[in-house]
Amino acid sequence: MDHSAIEPLNRVFLQLGPITIYWYAVLIMSGVAIGLYLAIREGKRMGIKPEFFYDLVTFGLPIAIIGARIYYVAFSWDYYSVHPEDIIKIWQGGIAIHGAIIASVIFGYFFCKRKNISLLLITDIAAVSFFIAQAIGRWGNFMNQEAHGGVVPGATLDAQREFLHSLFIPDFVINNMYINGAYYHPTFLYESLWNVIGFLIAIFILRKLSKLLVGEIAAFYAIWYSIGRYFVEGMRTDSLMLTDTIRMAQFISIITVIAVLIVVVARRVMKKNLVTYRSFYLKN
Repeated sequence: MDHSAIEPLNRVFLQLGPITIYWYAVLIMSGVAIGLYLAIREGKRMGIKPEFFYDLVTFGLPIAIIGARIYYVAFSWDYYSVHPEDIIKIWQGGIAIHGAIIASVIFGYFFCKRKNISLLLITDIAAVSFFIAQAIGRWGNFMNQEAHGGVVPGATLDAQREFLHSLFIPDFVINNMYINGAYYHPTFLYESLWNVIGFLIAIFILRKLSKLLVGEIAAFYAIWYSIGRYFVEGMRTDSLMLTDTIRMAQFISIITVIAVLIVVVARRVMKKNLVTYRSFYLKN
């Protein structure tokens, strides 16, 4: 096979004169739109008006993006302290999902308090939407050929390609993972599939449990995503670093799993705020 003939997929979705719309933006917004639809659908079963979620996304999305950028810049300060003019150049890349989640939770707390709606309930609804939004959004990294892992095993390019085939990865993904003369792990795909599995578990198993407490779907999201992110992050080549040897995302993942497990267990042992998720459903 002539590997040098492989061309990367076009990052541009649409060109309208001087305006360029990239696949990355289209996929991110598609994930947000589908997540919003799912949140509205679940909210209706609990008597929450769609306008609540429209407002939540309208005001919360920009804040999440700003949080994602601040987080990325903070842990890339060696570069941005020398090039402060690049801090606002978000179109050049550089956002972090953990920053977006932190900003979203902070905004959500004040927003739900103002609307007098249970924060735990909204985080449960949002967690399911986060799963699918992240699963779709990761394909934006694929189109940009970024957030990938290291070079896959194989002494030759044919062997590297065969390794990816052995993982049942389709050719169009393998082709776009051919970068600078080598094949790389499509870590975006691993994380995307992990999120899809988490989404299916939340939708078809957790939501049907009669004794599931409000807030525990969000807890499941935090634990499930953190476990997957920990292992995927270990394969990536572009990690934000806490120290020379500790990857920030892995550190956050470990702390998140431990903290959430402690809260979930303590809450049930102490029998405080034991309100079930399904108790919010409207009575027919």
